[in-house]
Amino acid sequence: MSDELNYAAAFEELQKIVSEIEQGEISVDELSEKVKRAAQLIKICKSKLTTTEEDVNEILKELDSPNDEK
Repeated sequence: MSDELNYAAAFEELQKIVSEIEQGEISVDELSEKVKRAAQLIKICKSKLTTTEEDVNEILKELDSPNDEK
């Protein structure tokens, strides 16, 4: 399921977890699971950002290359 999340959904869930931790809304019993889930969400976001960066760089590289057709 986690691989199917898009960046926005993963980031939103991550923000919610961080907010809950900051506000002390998570019990000690839940903390470990929330931290594990946060780590998964960070990996998803990082992967999607890296993929997007690579795609954008490739597009920019294509735009910068000389055009063979004149």
